[in-house]
Amino acid sequence: MAEILYIRLGSQVQDEISWLVFNTAEQEIIASGELAHAEQLSDLTDKAQQRLVKVFVPGCDVLLKRLVVPTKSQRAMRSAVPYMLEDELAQDVDELFFAYANISNDNSEYNCFVAVTQRAQMLMWQSWLADANIQTKTLQPDVLAMPYVDEQWSAISLHPANSSVNALSNTSSKQSQIVVRQGEWQGCVLDSEVWQFTLQNIFLSEQSISSSEKKSDTAQDVNEITINTYSDLPFLNEVASQSGLTVVKAEEELPLALFAQHCQRSTFNLLQGEFKVKEHRSKNVNNWLWAAGFAVCALLLNVSYKSAQLWQLSAQQKQVEVQIIARYKKAFPRAKKVRIGTIKSQLNRKIAQLGGASDQAGFLSMLSQVQPAFAKVPELKPESLKFDGKRQELRLQAIADDYQYFERFKEALNVTNVTVKQGAQNNQGDQITGSFSIVSNRNNLSKPSSTRSKGGS
Repeated sequence: MAEILYIRLGSQVQDEISWLVFNTAEQEIIASGELAHAEQLSDLTDKAQQRLVKVFVPGCDVLLKRLVVPTKSQRAMRSAVPYMLEDELAQDVDELFFAYANISNDNSEYNCFVAVTQRAQMLMWQSWLADANIQTKTLQPDVLAMPYVDEQWSAISLHPANSSVNALSNTSSKQSQIVVRQGEWQGCVLDSEVWQFTLQNIFLSEQSISSSEKKSDTAQDVNEITINTYSDLPFLNEVASQSGLTVVKAEEELPLALFAQHCQRSTFNLLQGEFKVKEHRSKNVNNWLWAAGFAVCALLLNVSYKSAQLWQLSAQQKQVEVQIIARYKKAFPRAKKVRIGTIKSQLNRKIAQLGGASDQAGFLSMLSQVQPAFAKVPELKPESLKFDGKRQELRLQAIADDYQYFERFKEALNVTNVTVKQGAQNNQGDQITGSFSIVSNRNNLSKPSSTRSKGGS
């Protein structure tokens, strides 16, 4: 989505809430405003329906800590961190929520980056959003949305806001708040009085240090700090004029506009572990998923059915191949190696040996014409077949139990468009033998083959 709704919540229900609709493609503000308290969050429900929502929470409610934990196991590290920080925290660790960041910095001596906040505070923020029917997958401390360049600080002043005493930082908000980012995993939110006190103690106190102490690494680091300011900050110019602090005034920005432009550089999200947002699909998506599920089931059933059919056809094919090979061996008993892939070429060679001509006048064509007559007179059995390829003549020697079968066979042949000459018939005991000379009438309509064929039996 090109437009994103940014919301900065307060620490308590009576605190002001800032919101801004930002176009990420054009990098411009679409709309912005403030709500008097958390109960007015429902005014943003319509704006949140068609937009991605990102929520910032006050950095004064989130403690950022960098640690060196002597283990490489993430599970062991997360089990040890609460008890390593137990003495630094004002509350029992069981009442706090620990969120971890995945920061890889080869130059850093730290291997664990953790954000600590009250579990009750997290539940309260989530309840405000749920009551307003606003869904978000991102909850980020505002200090991590501030610009960060090298070792320089960045700071901006927020609108006045009332906030109760923070149990983690033990600071109170009076009239205005200053958001300060001090490093990649360092930052704080201070009210105006604490801001003045912090400036005086960090920078002006350096003026009272002896010259020998000023040469220490700590004094040099503090005096060389550069602060990039994005709004007018109280007391800063006075402190800068009396210390080595460098102030760089950048173009003034709305706080949420500044957060919107730089929050993408930090992937940290408080919504993890027990507070991780579960995906809620719309009814339309669920309907499509059901339809897709049915389609997949139908596809699987169809594939299974086709697979079963293919298996049956394969089995039938193997049976047919076995039958073809068996019949071929029966017809040609001298054949030794018979392969289904070479039977066609072997048959062609056998046909050539039998004097095969064209499909119209060849041996197989003659057999196809004679076969119906054998079917009508099954009592007549052939003893030998001879085919004269040159004359295209089939000579048949047959045997039967009675003379009438020879006459019936001749009549059946006359119907099949062939010329039949019946030879002599001999009585051999209980059986009678006779011969036929059969010539196809189709030979009269076409020229005889120029290729001389050998007769075969």
